[in-house]
Amino acid sequence: MAQSMFERYGGFASISKIVMAFYDKVLDSDRLAPFFEGVDMRRLVDHQTKFVSTVMGGPSSYTDQALRQVHAPLQIDQAAFDETVDLLAQTLREFKIAPDDVAQIVQGVRARQRYIVQGAE
Repeated sequence: MAQSMFERYGGFASISKIVMAFYDKVLDSDRLAPFFEGVDMRRLVDHQTKFVSTVMGGPSSYTDQALRQVHAPLQIDQAAFDETVDLLAQTLREFKIAPDDVAQIVQGVRARQRYIVQGAE
């Protein structure tokens, strides 16, 4: 049986390191940092690690409805979403994730766009 990306790249421990580096970039962004003012970043890194793990074929932790509910109050626009996805892709490449796998992860995140971006359907 073929390993999932989640397994090939070391599971939660490795993905957590990627997510922490990703949030370093996000918090340096003038556009994105305001979304995270007052947010418990340790808790958020944990949730995002689970989300990225799910996208990579790991244990499924989030429903589409949960994504919508969590993101609805944030009023995330398309530009913020696009920048976030670009920073994620950049971080994945820095961690030597294979280009085809980066593309698949980005596609998995973009497939959930309608649950994250305000007004996207």
